[in-house]
Amino acid sequence: MDKTSLIGIILAIIAVGVGMVFKGVSPSVLANPAALLIIILGTIAAVVIAFPTSEIKKVPKLFGVIFKEQKVPDTKELIRMFSEWAQLARKEGLLALESKTDEVEDPFLKNGLSMSVDGQSAEYIRDVLSEEIEAMEDRHQASALIFTQAGTYAPTLGVLGAVIGLIAALGYMDDSEGLGHAISAAFVATMLGIFTGYVLWHPFANKLKRKSKIEAKQKYLMIEGILSILEGEAPRVIEQKLASYLPISERKKFLEEMEGSVSGNE
Repeated sequence: MDKTSLIGIILAIIAVGVGMVFKGVSPSVLANPAALLIIILGTIAAVVIAFPTSEIKKVPKLFGVIFKEQKVPDTKELIRMFSEWAQLARKEGLLALESKTDEVEDPFLKNGLSMSVDGQSAEYIRDVLSEEIEAMEDRHQASALIFTQAGTYAPTLGVLGAVIGLIAALGYMDDSEGLGHAISAAFVATMLGIFTGYVLWHPFANKLKRKSKIEAKQKYLMIEGILSILEGEAPRVIEQKLASYLPISERKKFLEEMEGSVSGNE
């Protein structure tokens, strides 16, 4: 499970709940069926109207992406793997990598390695794999847009809920106590709309975008690794090139470790 998603939601609920108590507002006021109906069902309705069925069907899967830990290959392990492959290719030829194809689980990497072994040009491989990444990013962007739009609709529906509540409050003009309760209830919808929009839906969209960028970055690293091997670059050169995908704080240490391991093998 992606703990940051769950921890963030819990902290948000605590922050709002405790803040309400400090302000002298009972959290029980949130148990407002009308406000919940307007915000939750209203947001769902707006999203369903805004997007085609093919994209709406993906929403349950998107929640899985948000709350599940992202499975991406470790960058350092990828660099080590490409370094080993480069050494094998320089010793025994590019066709020697054909035996490694069956060991690769990642479909993207497996496809790229297969094309290189089959003798496809570097330009062709880069074009095919880059287009695959672009298509993936387009799909991810469309998915994130669902939550972005939900985050836009929810606060506006909160205003709608407040207006409906204020209209209902006009019926209590002769009852000051009832009027106060009615006005208070009217603004519950506004609060729920803002909370769900800016604490849930927009952050969910951002989480999807960030995970998409991380996945795309790993795939671009794979492209560079495959093409570097295809061009016959030395393992050390490949390590230095691909190390640029590591944070600066880790890069120098990693290269020193790789150099040390090579010296040890010699």
